Amino acid sequence: MTAASNTAEILKHPELEDASNDQVIKKTSYRKYWDEHLETMPRAELERNQLRDLKEITAFAYEHSPYYRRTFDAAGVKPSDIRTLSDIQKFPFINKQTERETQGKGSMLGELCCVPEEDVVFISTSSGSTGVPTISPFTAQDFKEFQETESRWFWQVGMRPNSRYLHALNFSLYVGGPDVIGAQNLGALSIWGGTLPSERLLWVLKTYQPTHIWTSPSYAWQLGEKALKQGIDPKKDLAINTIIVAGEPGGSIQATREAIENLWGAKVYDFYGLSDIFGACAAMCEARDGLHIAENHILVETVDPKTGAVLPPGSVGELVFTTLRKHARPLIRFRSGDIGSIDYTPCKCGRTSGRIRVLGRKDEMFIVSAVNVFPSDVEAVVRSLHGITGEYLIRIFDSDFTSHYAVEVEKSQGNPATDEQVAAEVSKHLKARLGVKPAQVIVHPDGGLNTRSEHKSKRVIDERKHSLL
Repeated sequence: MTAASNTAEILKHPELEDASNDQVIKKTSYRKYWDEHLETMPRAELERNQLRDLKEITAFAYEHSPYYRRTFDAAGVKPSDIRTLSDIQKFPFINKQTERETQGKGSMLGELCCVPEEDVVFISTSSGSTGVPTISPFTAQDFKEFQETESRWFWQVGMRPNSRYLHALNFSLYVGGPDVIGAQNLGALSIWGGTLPSERLLWVLKTYQPTHIWTSPSYAWQLGEKALKQGIDPKKDLAINTIIVAGEPGGSIQATREAIENLWGAKVYDFYGLSDIFGACAAMCEARDGLHIAENHILVETVDPKTGAVLPPGSVGELVFTTLRKHARPLIRFRSGDIGSIDYTPCKCGRTSGRIRVLGRKDEMFIVSAVNVFPSDVEAVVRSLHGITGEYLIRIFDSDFTSHYAVEVEKSQGNPATDEQVAAEVSKHLKARLGVKPAQVIVHPDGGLNTRSEHKSKRVIDERKHSLL
């Protein structure tokens, strides 16, 4: 069911036929699910639908993509080999490098693309932070289903037709930019804020009093700090009750989430997306126990990051995604580079889709004294301690033929402790959480770290001459 048809069905309900607009809003707001059948269907039915779509999309990719035909043939597999969902394990992986190498070959859209350019209505691009930016094309139907999913996520975190939504994400080629359409399809008053300067964004927040906002965890924290410095109390002077965050792991780190919530007096929900697929592919529900993934669109595997061996559900490994319905450029066994797990146990919210938990990027993990460390582990400690601002920077370096890490933090204004005392406290808690202490903790005054950003913050500097990642 599409967003438009979903809304139309709501308005056709016998209880609403003679209702005023206010009554419609009130009655529809009580619905727990955006699409109850889809969100609560038995797993057996969900997996039957996945298998049907998997057979169709692999056949479509083989028929229309030069790359998939070539690599499937080389691997000795064909779409007809898929009889169960686990049969996808017979097929070769692709990754971000595959996208780069095939992009522009044969056409601007490249060898992975399965439709002619005249069928593509939208493209986004990746940031290019780890290489050449890659494009993500959408047919009209791909885009429609993309926004239907966004409407589902927005409804899942409490957005309703009487909500006011401020979309504070980059619109410049970023796949998350169009997600605002999902809020509009839901019926919410939507403000296309984009990457406004903080002062202008605070003016919008105070003047239009939106109830929901979507930005990055870092920026949610920084915007709240800037509001306080301008004499605006986010809890009392603004109407935000829901903060959606994405792009960084902070939204799934309890200490970070609680810090933002205490600052704003609002609930924080984490979303997860990939430029390679579409905006938000997974989202928290009210239980906030992992992120429900759009399993009607995405088949999830977890594999050993080194060997590629498939791991059982619940195991931590690299998340691998196969798109089930995206036809412009299907992704068959796409290694995301994200480390996490998939949980199929029942969720308290009643939704039956699996929930992913993402620990961080494979290329951001570093090893110290045989311990795997993610920046999110450091953030969980820093954001939980009093007397420091929550800003941090990690430096990784080699010494005596082994890797070490140092952490830089900011001491809050008014903290009477010495820098040495702050450093010792941070080091102690990092050792307790990570199992390995930092080589050094450097303490700066409030504002002394250059980590604050309007969007994603750069928090890791790898100074090793030969990276071990």
